[in-house]
Amino acid sequence: APGQHGPNARTRRAKTSDYSLQLSEKQKVRRIYGILEAQFRRYYDKASRQQGITGENLLTLLERRLDNVLVRLGFAASRRQARQMVRHGHWTVNGRRVDIPSYQVREGDIVTLKTGSPAEPLIREATELTAQVPAWLQADHDSLTAKVLRKPERREITTPVQEQLIVELYSR
Repeated sequence: APGQHGPNARTRRAKTSDYSLQLSEKQKVRRIYGILEAQFRRYYDKASRQQGITGENLLTLLERRLDNVLVRLGFAASRRQARQMVRHGHWTVNGRRVDIPSYQVREGDIVTLKTGSPAEPLIREATELTAQVPAWLQADHDSLTAKVLRKPERREITTPVQEQLIVELYSR
């Protein structure tokens, strides 16, 4: 404890409050997915309007972002790199150029690297680091294409998140 005489009323650390835990969990998720506050709030509102468990809906929406899907497929080493590649127009979804990292992929979507993309060597390097692709996605690392088979289920989302704390925070 700090100070010459140990802890006293001024230096004693208070027990972390429920609000503190909830807020830090929300901030952790925002940092993981690289999302600003207003956008995260819109994701929460959309998740709460859907049928089912709000926390699971929120994580499903975040997982289905195009930049996140590229990371899960192993086509990018990080979400920041994936985001930049999407913004620069290196990827197409169902044959159409997509330059919005928050684009929500759906069942049956086919994600492809644009032909002649200068980012191809970088992407091939990233695919070598990939251990495995989630069951809800199907990747072809040779032709750098992928297909979204279905929506992700909560047990398939490996992000270390307690989504219930976020729901409790927003339902205050």
